[in-house]
Amino acid sequence: MPSPELQRINAFLSAFARRRAAQVVELPGGFAVSDDAFAHSHADNQVVIDATVDPEALPTIAEEALGHLPYQVISVLDDETGAACAEPLIRAGYTWSTCLVMLHTGPVPTGIRTAERVDLDAIRTPLTQRWRGFLPDADDEVIRQLVERREARRRGADAVHFIGARTEQGEVASWADLYMDRSTGTAQIEDLITSEAHLGRGHADAVLSTALRLAAEEDCGTRFLIADAADWPQHWYERRGFSAIGRTHFFERVP
Repeated sequence: MPSPELQRINAFLSAFARRRAAQVVELPGGFAVSDDAFAHSHADNQVVIDATVDPEALPTIAEEALGHLPYQVISVLDDETGAACAEPLIRAGYTWSTCLVMLHTGPVPTGIRTAERVDLDAIRTPLTQRWRGFLPDADDEVIRQLVERREARRRGADAVHFIGARTEQGEVASWADLYMDRSTGTAQIEDLITSEAHLGRGHADAVLSTALRLAAEEDCGTRFLIADAADWPQHWYERRGFSAIGRTHFFERVP
């Protein structure tokens, strides 16, 4: 049985996905979200499994919901369910990856320089540059949608802020999203990114610390983020007071 905090986090993730979506279709064990304005964004066009599902039936469920797309993406929030779904989905041609749900269990940082709330205009240029580095073969429309979809996230929670740390020249060097549900005291920090030209200068620390302080000021005692289980940032987060309390599973099938 997941811990109460993990149950609260999974409920937050499920609700956020529903609220940000342009369209929601109910499915056995979960729902499908879609947004034609961001057709290239996998996060905006996927199946989310947040309840009990028949693993053998899931490939067919996803095909019926997402078969019109050139890709199929499935997120399974529960760790045990995700592991059970892996074999039938891999047989159906999906790749499988896992992410860690990391809860902030350390003290809220103090004494670190602060970042600030910014709008999408302030991060559009560095975010576009970063996406071009991540996806060098992507065309302009793909990059545009991956940047502009950030604004649609404002629908996902009661409070959605973009947090940015600036250089002395005023350029936003690092940024992240902060989503908060004050009614449940839950806050998520998402997509912490630093411009390549400004890596290693403390900008990400400023963003993370500011997001944690803002969440604490809003009485969000459950502060979390999602980190790739196979990549190094999880260790960076551990050094800043985060601990893994669960896993989510992601499955993707592309041509």
